[in-house]
Amino acid sequence: MESQWFLLKKFYIFVLFMSLTCSYGYAWEKTPFNPRDVLPLLPKAISWPILNSLHSAVDLLPTFVGTSSSNDTLQWKGACFYNTTAWLEFHNKTKTGSQFGGGTLHIQTSSAHSYTCMDLYIFATPFRVTWDYYFLGRHHTLEFKEWAGKAEYDYVKHNGVSIFLMQSGMLGTLQALWEVFPLFTNTQWGENSNIAFLEKHMGASFVERPQPWVTNITVDSINSGDFLAISKIRGRWGAFETLEKWVTGTYVGHTAVCLKDPEGNLWVGESGHENEEGEDIIVMMPWDEWWKFELTEDDSNPHIALLPLHPNIRAKFNETAAWEYAKSMIGKPYGYHNMIFSWIDTVDGNFPPPLDAHLVASVMTMWNHLKPAYAANMWNEALNTRLGTKNLSLPEVLVETEKRGLPFDKLLTIPEQDEWVYSDGKSASCIAFVLEMYKAAGLFDPIASSVQVTEFTIKDAYVLKFFEDYPSRLPTWCNNGDSVKLPFCQIKGRYRMELPEYNTMDPYPHMNEGCASLPPKYYRSAKC
Repeated sequence: MESQWFLLKKFYIFVLFMSLTCSYGYAWEKTPFNPRDVLPLLPKAISWPILNSLHSAVDLLPTFVGTSSSNDTLQWKGACFYNTTAWLEFHNKTKTGSQFGGGTLHIQTSSAHSYTCMDLYIFATPFRVTWDYYFLGRHHTLEFKEWAGKAEYDYVKHNGVSIFLMQSGMLGTLQALWEVFPLFTNTQWGENSNIAFLEKHMGASFVERPQPWVTNITVDSINSGDFLAISKIRGRWGAFETLEKWVTGTYVGHTAVCLKDPEGNLWVGESGHENEEGEDIIVMMPWDEWWKFELTEDDSNPHIALLPLHPNIRAKFNETAAWEYAKSMIGKPYGYHNMIFSWIDTVDGNFPPPLDAHLVASVMTMWNHLKPAYAANMWNEALNTRLGTKNLSLPEVLVETEKRGLPFDKLLTIPEQDEWVYSDGKSASCIAFVLEMYKAAGLFDPIASSVQVTEFTIKDAYVLKFFEDYPSRLPTWCNNGDSVKLPFCQIKGRYRMELPEYNTMDPYPHMNEGCASLPPKYYRSAKC
């Protein structure tokens, strides 16, 4: 009986043969089938390793190919059909029976690379998102029975319908789903999947530390302003943090800050702590209570590092002002309003391919239909604030930007302002809460008025030159038992945490208001 590796070798030889014959014209113009298309028919032990190497979670992101309008014919190369064209036909109200009529999107497909492939598409306007797939090379149609009022009619008349292609096709999309699904599972499988994703897409390394994986901490050596960097790698929050890390280049996904009261008791300030009602709010918790939760109740397998402030920075830290800010924020909701805007600083330098502003707008549109309250909390109010408008829905925001000649991708890059107040109060994500406290405590003086800390990602925070840079001044229990002496104190976690560019950058005016951040290196321009 042939071994699986021998079968795998034969299959790769077959793939190479098919590729060469097609390249040099020794086979049909269209091959009877494509090797990728028939992988599921092979034994699972052979097919799945190959599929895993060909497709990843990133393949779930569709690629924007263009907009189809009544004025022009759009042409592109599909994943299956190499010649694809589209054009839009408007129908008058007599034909549709609606006040503003409807339309038909025509899709012509031809020149498939095999008989077994298909193309999968998403179509979007500010008012709707739909999808379709095409298996045959012929003329296809997608009907819009009626436009959702004059606003959609005018928008589509001027801008057309946005078309997105799933580059990996139906099979690749299903395989990408197979990679994404376990990220959210609270299992060892899910943890391994998150680790594999970060290793593959960010180049992160997960080196096991010697035990014990929990540090015996002396609380007296922790001071006000000391920074807590937290990385969750399991379950719902682990998955969300994995995706956040990938798009921002941040190696941790959550933060908190230490603060002592006048009696010397240690507290932890955190934006994003879940209360009994399941709401994520801002809290100040006694250290013992917070630490017990992380050790016994947090099922996301958090890896935690303490980043002590440098003595010179600590000397500037105004504890009274920090407490005033913290008390003003207790009980407020997590800062959803400014969460995505700390990430998007540029028109095209913050979107890992194939992600782009067109796709972001379409995802927003989808969520606007599925979870309108969630969408309003996440971006509607923030977009209105940038436009100087009030209570516009997402479709109305997109129409308004079009009226003003302001591209949506430009709207997304307008810097968040620390003084903005939303309907539920000042908004602070986990890192914005920490840095707003630093700002109130005087750490950004004398340039505080020209720094918007709500524009900072977590990476932007831990690269600040605020932290201890002399190893002998770290607490004696810091990295105890580990032969690798990190420049900070990892206090929990099986794997050694890494913070590239840690403690290297002095703050400067308008910092992080226009910085690119593309994987896998996440290079940033100087003084961006």
